[in-house]
This record gives sequence, structure tokens and C-alpha cells, in this order.
Amino acid sequence: MSRAFLVLHGYTNRRPEGHWQRRLVMALRAEGELAVYPALPDPDDPRLEPWVEAVRTEIDLLAHARERVVVAHSLGAVTWLHVALRGVERPVDRVLLVAPPSPSRTAEALPRFVLPALDGAAVRAAARDTLLVGSDADPWCPEGIGPAYAAPLGLRHVVVPGGKHFALDDGFGPWPDPVAWCRDPTSVWA
Repeated sequence: MSRAFLVLHGYTNRRPEGHWQRRLVMALRAEGELAVYPALPDPDDPRLEPWVEAVRTEIDLLAHARERVVVAHSLGAVTWLHVALRGVERPVDRVLLVAPPSPSRTAEALPRFVLPALDGAAVRAAARDTLLVGSDADPWCPEGIGPAYAAPLGLRHVVVPGGKHFALDDGFGPWPDPVAWCRDPTSVWA
């Protein structure tokens, strides 16, 4: 197996038709790539442990891929950070974390998912390369992706003007940038 992509949705996301993540998976599969887009348990009332376990299981199932890539949105991105804190047996190659809700908003809305710490060393140990993408107008991350995550974790980040939370209702059905990044991480946001 050459490359494998694991796409993780967020809170209340039932992988709707037209959402950028679903379009990403369809584009990758059309190119012959292995793209996995699991339905994480109880998206309307998520619990941390089942989400972490589901992600760990999927990562393990992709262990034989030459390159493993994770693309996570919103609460899926926070879940990936929990997985990284707990450690992975073998680091993945690349991770794209899109619009993780800030720690303060997570504490308000989904306290079960509050991270005990923002540990850049753990995140770097879980993936060879991690890129954060946020918006200058995300109600789920009013502090901005830089102060909320990039600075404390020591990670690169990109701010997409007006992107809000990168949800379908925000106009993020078609979004070619994640597709291009999956194909070649130097093609966008470099």
C-alpha cells in the first residue's frame, strides 16, 4: 500500500454530501488513493475515549502504508491532539489540523475534550509534519489559530481570511486547497 489518508470529522458532523472533507475523500479515491473517513461515535454527544480509540484503531489499520496522512477538522483535530498526547506506536507522516476549537471554547461546549496540556513535543513525536489551518473569523476559535495552538505547540500555521469554521454552512463545500495539500504538501500553504 503506498499512501493512506485518514479523514476525521468534527462535532455534529455526519459527513454530509458536499462538505469539503467528503469531497476530499471522493477526490482521493477517484485518484486510486486509500482514503478512510470513519463515522466517529455519537457525533452529537461525543465522548473522548471512544473517539480516541476509534482514531487509534484506524491509524493501526493503516500501519502498512508507505505514507500515512491525517486530515482532521474541528473536534476531530482536538481528538488527534489527544491521540498525540498519549503517543502513537509509529508516527504518521503528515497531519493537517483544520479549525480546532480553542481550548476555551472546548471547555465551554465539550468539557470532556479539554486537553490536559498543549504539548508540542508530543505532537511532533506523533507526526513528522503538522500544519494548522485556521480562520480570522472562526467563532470556535476567537483567539485565532496562532495564539490558541500554533504558538504554544510550536507549529506552522496558515490563516485563511473569512474562512469562519470551514463548515458547509460557511461555504466550505468545494475547497481545493486540502486536496492539493494531500497530493503535494508543498503545493499550497508552503
